[in-house]
Amino acid sequence: MNEIGRERPVNAVRLWSGGLATAVVAALVILVGTLLMRGALGIPVLAPEEAGYLGDAGTVVYALMAAVAALLATGLMHLLLLTTPRARTFFGWMIGLVTAVAVVTPFTQGAEVASQFATAFVNLAAGAAIGLLLRSVSATAVGGSGEPAVREGERPALRSEGILPEVSRTEFRDERPGL
Repeated sequence: MNEIGRERPVNAVRLWSGGLATAVVAALVILVGTLLMRGALGIPVLAPEEAGYLGDAGTVVYALMAAVAALLATGLMHLLLLTTPRARTFFGWMIGLVTAVAVVTPFTQGAEVASQFATAFVNLAAGAAIGLLLRSVSATAVGGSGEPAVREGERPALRSEGILPEVSRTEFRDERPGL
């Protein structure tokens, strides 16, 4: 195992279970956003007006794409946590830029301006949910063992076992150079 893995163990089960929950939330954000735009505001998003408040099959595909995006983002976060210093910072930038692309894309399509803004808003909400939830999940998935990292050649502290030996200041300073 490399130094990064030793200093920052990643609890993959916790990360990926949080990623699955994020995927469900992302899909629901799309469904709720579509319902809000189509049902409450009367703005057609992703389907003609006669398709109903939740749209048509395109809405389901849109929601599934958001769920897949959340799972891909979870994989990216896992990779960054294992290999990159300040992984959450880089992840935030990457998700922010991908979300920006998703927000701008509706304006490149030939649709009514209201539909473009509504779709951009739904994309922004889904991107923000994915980014914020996965950053939060990753914080709980890193170093979750509660034990301090021990470097090669060092003895683990007895403190982690709940035992505090009686050591005088002189003995402590003798073992620590420069103190």
